Amino acid sequence: MPDDRYWHALDTLVAGSEIVVDRPRGSAHPRFPAMIYPLDYGCLAGTRADDGSEMDCWIGSLPDRRLTALVFTADLVKRDFEGKLLLGCTPEEMQTVLASYADGPMAAMLLERPASCNR
Repeated sequence: MPDDRYWHALDTLVAGSEIVVDRPRGSAHPRFPAMIYPLDYGCLAGTRADDGSEMDCWIGSLPDRRLTALVFTADLVKRDFEGKLLLGCTPEEMQTVLASYADGPMAAMLLERPASCNR
C-alpha cells in the first residue's frame, strides 16, 4: 500500500536522526515574540527540507517519539509551503499545533497518521 511506504520512509528518517529541540515549550519565537511555542519545536539533524534547512518537528508528550502526524503550512508573507513532523503527539497536542497557525498570515492543514500505517 503506498501510504505504508510513505510513513515507513518518514519513520526511517526520524529513527536515523537526532532530534534537536531549539525552541522549548513556552519559549517565544525569535523574530515574532508574540508567538509562544505550545510544544517543544526543533528539527531532525542532518536532514533537509524544501527551504534548505533541516526538517522541522513538533515534539509532544508521549514517551515514544513516533511520527504521529504531519502539518503542512502555507505562509503568505514568506510565500512558501512547508511540511512539519509531529512526533509523539497526542490528539489534543496535534490540534494545539494546528491552532497555533490559525492567526496571522499562515494557514495549516493536519494529516494524521492512519491507524492502518502504524508499525
